[in-house]
Amino acid sequence: MLEIKNLHARIAEDGTEIIRGLNLSVKAGEVAAIMGPNGSGKSTLSYILAGRDDYEVTEGEILYNGESILEMDPAERAAAGIFLAFQYPLEIPGVATMEFLKTAINAQRKARGEEELKIPEMLKRVRAAADELEMSMDMLKRPLNVGFSGGEKKRAEILQMKLLEPKLCVLDETDSGLDIDALKIVADGVNALRSPDRAVLVITHYQRLLDYIVPDTVHVLYRGQVIKSGDKDLALELEKNGYAGVIDAAA
Repeated sequence: MLEIKNLHARIAEDGTEIIRGLNLSVKAGEVAAIMGPNGSGKSTLSYILAGRDDYEVTEGEILYNGESILEMDPAERAAAGIFLAFQYPLEIPGVATMEFLKTAINAQRKARGEEELKIPEMLKRVRAAADELEMSMDMLKRPLNVGFSGGEKKRAEILQMKLLEPKLCVLDETDSGLDIDALKIVADGVNALRSPDRAVLVITHYQRLLDYIVPDTVHVLYRGQVIKSGDKDLALELEKNGYAGVIDAAA
């Protein structure tokens, strides 16, 4: 589903290269974890996949279902089924969470040539998804993410993901700032979306998230390159021994 080949990318404003020849393949149905120390390029990779314009790809390609996405803007990527859950979700004052969800869902449906959902069906779907994430409907009347706790913001993003039903889900350190109860709820929401036609890319520092979202593959990112790949046991090894041994072996 996702094929990244010899990707090089830099910060558009100052030309600092962050991604330096990255290669990665993620199949449909796979949950792939990206781990690595601070500054290795993990969040940059997620932003590039989503199409943020403050990063510039200078070499290589990103194929999604066999098609290049490099000329697609963020809206086109979203319509094609690519979803990014942010490490720090933005607050949007003045826009009710429910209104945001309705607009996003119907924009996606329109892009796919489907009819917009009527209000009763929309409410039914949102209520069912919110219940699974232990979110109250009163919370959805509030402005998006405004005054939400860290856990509430992450639940709101997983709610968006459940309702939009993307094919490639990119989770950028979604465990950041979560207590254990919120972590379990968010992980359960992600696990419920696992399917043979959907891929999930989980970007994280820590093994603890991977206790709940068990990956099929684990990739270590360092200085903009994948330096080692393995199965879920690699994450356990990193938790126990740190990154130093893997980095030294790749040097």
